[in-house]
Amino acid sequence: MQEVNYREQRGKAIAETENAVRKLDENTFAVKSQSGKGEYTVINSELGYLCSCPDSLYRGVVCKHAFAVAIRQQLHASILASKLVVEPLSVQNCIFCQSANLKKYGIRKNKSGNIQRFLCANCTKTFSINIGFEKMKHDPKAVTTAMQLYFSGESLRNTQRSLRLIGIDVSYVTVYRWIGKYVTLMQDYVEKLQPPVSDTWRADEIYVKIKGDMKYVFALMDDETRYWIAQEVADTKYKHDARSIFRKGKELTGKKPMKLITDGLPAYRDAYLKEFWTLKKETRTEHVNTIKLAGNMQNNKMERMNGEIRDREKVMRGLKKRDSPILKGIQLYHNAIREHQGLNGKTPLEVCGIKVEGENKWITLIQNATETINRRAN
Repeated sequence: MQEVNYREQRGKAIAETENAVRKLDENTFAVKSQSGKGEYTVINSELGYLCSCPDSLYRGVVCKHAFAVAIRQQLHASILASKLVVEPLSVQNCIFCQSANLKKYGIRKNKSGNIQRFLCANCTKTFSINIGFEKMKHDPKAVTTAMQLYFSGESLRNTQRSLRLIGIDVSYVTVYRWIGKYVTLMQDYVEKLQPPVSDTWRADEIYVKIKGDMKYVFALMDDETRYWIAQEVADTKYKHDARSIFRKGKELTGKKPMKLITDGLPAYRDAYLKEFWTLKKETRTEHVNTIKLAGNMQNNKMERMNGEIRDREKVMRGLKKRDSPILKGIQLYHNAIREHQGLNGKTPLEVCGIKVEGENKWITLIQNATETINRRAN
């Protein structure tokens, strides 16, 4: 029993050591040896954690490396369990005297729909709040329904026609303006949440047409949560400096990956050597650039995400400008709105431990993004 406790204590020390445990795939981990000169492979099987070290192979005991993986997984699960919840905002204080003694005071009717009015029992003033949608001619449901339709695959004109069926008469130009205004607002807010991604990232590129010219969208995605970390548009594929997207990925996540999976494009290799490679093996990122059609080193997750861009581009018949909000919108929809079958019906943001509450996640994000800006301004 004392020996088991010792191995468990050693496993805990390994698990708490930075970069000592690396996840290779869903059930395989690499754990650094005590000497620091090599690694052991730990597999999560039906019989429990099995290690390639002598203690596990020849003595049949649960070794410290297996304990390290088990403890690491428990720590990871506890981080995800303590979710950051982004909730819909409700009016709690008077905008004039900050009193919480409020009463509902009828409905304000206008072209944008009905908005609840409030009466402050302290200062006797009445007011209404439409967070994020102030001075809009249409109500929040109309705006967010248009965005949901568009990013679900409809064109701007089909979105316009669908809105007319529910009594909302807007032009397709107005829909595009809504997208441009709110996508940037929400994307900036989500990025500042700094979702806790895993230690394995994937990068890939896909060509798109912008004003009829061939361009390339470089994308960076977390392997475990499928969170789309960053993107950028490049004029060329082979001469592009991919350091900028790797650097942006580090800034947005507050870390660098321990494993980077790409195809054999030289731009990735050059950027990896400049941004992630270090002299010390303990802090060096492993670069896997031998993508195969099957097995652990396939890039199907990135190809699936690229398919989302391709599906959207077909409907649009190309982008109209390089800094189009559409690409940011696809990224936002992928991360925070769209539920992925491969993630058991969750969004990548939710798998990262950040849950967006409310029946309408678009409204929740817009409200919280606007409130964040207002707090900074004050």
